[in-house]
Amino acid sequence: MKNLVLLVAFISLLTALAPARVRAQAVTDEQLGLMYYNNREFDKAASLFERLFEEKPTLFNYTYLLASLLEINDYDRAEKIVKRQARKNPNDARYVIDQGYILLRTNQGNKAQKIFEQAIKDLPADQRKISELASAFIARRENNYAIQTYQKGKQLLSGQYNFGFELANLYEISGSYEKMADEFIGLIEFNSDYLNQVQSRLQNTFNNDPEGLKSEAFRIALLKKVQRNPDDMLMAEMMLWLSTQLKDFEAALIQAKALDRRMSENGSRVFALAGMSAANGYYKTAAEAYQYVIDRSSDVSLVVQSKVEILKAEYEQIISTHPVNRTDLIALEGKYNKTLQEAGNNPLAFPLMRNLAHLQAFYLAKTGEAINMLENLIAITGNNRMLQAECKLELADIMLFTGEPWEATLLYSQVEKAFKNEPIGHEARFRNARLSFYIGEFNWARAQLDVLKAATSKLIANDAMALSLLITDNIGMDSSFVPLGTYARADLMLYRNKPDDALALLDSLLLAFPGHPIVDDALMKQAEINIRQGKIQEAIAIYRKVSEEYGDGILGDDALFNLALIFDHNQPAMPDETYDRSMLFFLNIQEPSAKDREKAMTAYQDILMKYPGSLYTVEARKRFRALRGDEIIQ
Repeated sequence: MKNLVLLVAFISLLTALAPARVRAQAVTDEQLGLMYYNNREFDKAASLFERLFEEKPTLFNYTYLLASLLEINDYDRAEKIVKRQARKNPNDARYVIDQGYILLRTNQGNKAQKIFEQAIKDLPADQRKISELASAFIARRENNYAIQTYQKGKQLLSGQYNFGFELANLYEISGSYEKMADEFIGLIEFNSDYLNQVQSRLQNTFNNDPEGLKSEAFRIALLKKVQRNPDDMLMAEMMLWLSTQLKDFEAALIQAKALDRRMSENGSRVFALAGMSAANGYYKTAAEAYQYVIDRSSDVSLVVQSKVEILKAEYEQIISTHPVNRTDLIALEGKYNKTLQEAGNNPLAFPLMRNLAHLQAFYLAKTGEAINMLENLIAITGNNRMLQAECKLELADIMLFTGEPWEATLLYSQVEKAFKNEPIGHEARFRNARLSFYIGEFNWARAQLDVLKAATSKLIANDAMALSLLITDNIGMDSSFVPLGTYARADLMLYRNKPDDALALLDSLLLAFPGHPIVDDALMKQAEINIRQGKIQEAIAIYRKVSEEYGDGILGDDALFNLALIFDHNQPAMPDETYDRSMLFFLNIQEPSAKDREKAMTAYQDILMKYPGSLYTVEARKRFRALRGDEIIQ
């Protein structure tokens, strides 16, 4: 009896294990067949998948069996399998389309056409069936028939679903950007609830649009729609959105003003657009938008904020023109004081005081007044921790500017500790690390910067990475800090508005260490100083030297792009969010002798040829085509 029980248990165990072994073998065979197929051993793949398909007619086995048979041109076997599947699955469009595909492969295009057209003709008013047929066409790269399928489906489901997203995608793939644009616009007209989805899809589309062809097609289609019906608020909203996506803030402002008046928004939309314009470096447009709010809005809070921001935009515009005009800065200081008098003790004007302190300290040699103003502001903003922290950062910057690094690091550390996991805390940590770099504490600075590489703010992370890389690349094999220390002191002199001292230090560095890796960094810093002083020709010579002699280094494309911007400065070369902050000072160079269209085109073309992987290639291609005369949206 004991032996009988053991025997029964053993048989039960074998029975339970058998299916698992069979499944394991089946998986192994499928993997082997896939390996044959990927290795282009199609005869072996066909034989194995044929056996597997007979045993287990799954879609996976069918797909690779058919593909293998087509690769070895065994169309008879392929046709038999497809027809058998079609008989077993009469409602599955895949097998009908595969029959037509085999006819195409055997040069029977007319018969294939009849099958495809009949499949479309027989479509029921069923969204799932329509999508399945279109997917079957797409799988065989018959996109034109897929388009016809969706168009027929649009007719069948009139008023229910219009397949706009699917059609737009196919038109984009086929390069029919005008039709793509029409489909997206049609989606919004069909159902306004699609607006956010359309905008999201368009953002992805424009991100993959290096020459601006898709965005141009959509702009033209939308403009025609707006011109035909100027009272269509939805299309006007879309036009405003598109203008901001293309960084055409002048056009966006026109739309925003019109919408503000029609919808009685009291300036709120225009105010938001002004902030966006300023953030992207379009200070003139930002100032115009803020002035609109000041003139028209009855919202006192919005008007005060606009008065603060318009002066900030004017300040940014003045300091982005080199050399900076001191007369303009003095006039701007007067506007600051007048606005502060008008605002009285309104807390909304407190940021204006912070901005005025920066202007006085860094440009008007009034550091004492600036420090007193900030200390008073810090004392009265205890209930606004964020503004207080911003004032502490500004005060720390001024302390560093005046040669008080220890006072500066104390303030930076206070902000970092209070806002440890917030962007302003990351900014404080970066400024503290930069201070350590200035005073030669390179290892400490690098350790802090390496932490900041993972900061949530893209600008902080990029700045941290750039400075960390500068330190790492330029510490000598013998751990000598002398060349890097000289460069850091020069950078500090530039920060403290002592450009001549900075140039002298850089000259000594280049003379003492001509073969050091830091040479190209030093040359680029010299070019930056020359730009700030308005010495355009000197900067051009330096950028050419870096491009020609150090073009294989990481700054080769930077030098070439900066050179192109100088020659192209009379054109609207707008800043992109991928640019380093230091790029922005090129936008308003006022030096007629630097205008040279042909040289700009040559420099942009060199970027495309020599540095195809550069961050600047997209903008370089766009500017090259614009200078050549192509119709491109900037």
